[in-house]
Amino acid sequence: MTTSQFLHSAWTWNPVVLIPCVVALAAYFAVFRDHRRWGWFVAALGVLLLTLLSPLNALADGYLFSAHMAQHILLLLIVPALLLLCLPRSVSLAVRPRVLGHPLVGWFAGVGAMWFWHAPVLCNAAVSSRPVHALQIISLLVLGCVFWRQILAPRESERLSPPGAVLYLFSACVTCSILGIIITFSPVTVCSIYSMPPPDTLGISLMIRGSWGMTPERDQQIGGLLMWVPMCFVYLAAIFAQIARWFSEPARLPEHTA
Repeated sequence: MTTSQFLHSAWTWNPVVLIPCVVALAAYFAVFRDHRRWGWFVAALGVLLLTLLSPLNALADGYLFSAHMAQHILLLLIVPALLLLCLPRSVSLAVRPRVLGHPLVGWFAGVGAMWFWHAPVLCNAAVSSRPVHALQIISLLVLGCVFWRQILAPRESERLSPPGAVLYLFSACVTCSILGIIITFSPVTVCSIYSMPPPDTLGISLMIRGSWGMTPERDQQIGGLLMWVPMCFVYLAAIFAQIARWFSEPARLPEHTA
């Protein structure tokens, strides 16, 4: 199989993914009929479909750890952020009990998801078991929304202040970079199932190992670098947005007493 043939033939039309997306799109327009932020929602569904139905998903399904890592970044950071951006300013995301909305809960949800799902046992299970894989996808989306709520909640009053948001994002960037560095320089043991590709009648393994020259060691290094560099670029972009928000706030004049 050539790369061109793979990119054309590796798309899947999974009704388990397509039907919920169509229902969600209809529900969104039914609830927010005249809302102008629908573009963010369409973008979120588009990224989600590309993540789960495109050749990226075929590669992540037992062939390339780096593709698996790219999926995680999209599901944890990109799709949830777009979903929150599509909500009108009038929507409140306040939760009960209030501890669930605490910044520490959000931080551990976003950062912990990456560390949790890259424990070797869980990483291998998510590739070899369909139920575990489905649980992984849902948990990444939910935990990503919990993480971004502190930054992108529709109501300004429910967000962290800009200084707090910068600290929140920077510490998440550092922590995920540490995990990325560990993965990059570790032996091929993080998700060892990728060193033993599944039975392949289409020639995907031959294409990856032969045409692309991808070895398990190089694959894991690329996966670690994806978490280390591009993932931090997402956090840094959000940090710059918070700094811009900080300086755009009107300065408070000191009160003078008569």
